[in-house]
Amino acid sequence: MSADEPALPPTAVLLTQVAHPEALAAACALGKVAVDVVPSDIGAIAVCRDTAGDAPERAAATVSKALANTMVVLLVLRDGRMAGSRWSGGSRGDDVSAVLMLDGAPALVEQLLLGQVAAADQPGAVSSAGMSRWRAVRTLTAAARARRQA
Repeated sequence: MSADEPALPPTAVLLTQVAHPEALAAACALGKVAVDVVPSDIGAIAVCRDTAGDAPERAAATVSKALANTMVVLLVLRDGRMAGSRWSGGSRGDDVSAVLMLDGAPALVEQLLLGQVAAADQPGAVSSAGMSRWRAVRTLTAAARARRQA
């Protein structure tokens, strides 16, 4: 990137193995984490709406705590640099190479991280912002019921 090119705005993406974006959005709503969630072949992807300061790391901690026994990967783009980290049970684990994570992920992940596409414009996108606690609980209850019946 040259000095006269504008810097990319900061973005943060959470990679999960959650099958249904509605369920991830509901878990985020209960944790008061504002995200837009899109489906993918690898699981639901959450794009953080707040990227100021340590907001992405707080989001990763909250989401990984809500998704007990499930690893979450946080990819962050700040000041033209990408970083990745694993999260589980609300705690940060190992740092991971963002480039290697992107290499094995669907192209959509890179497009979301680089701001080339908006999460809200993707088919099947669901937002946690504005989701009521009542709706979030109903969504998670329905997902748990469906999982038990499967």
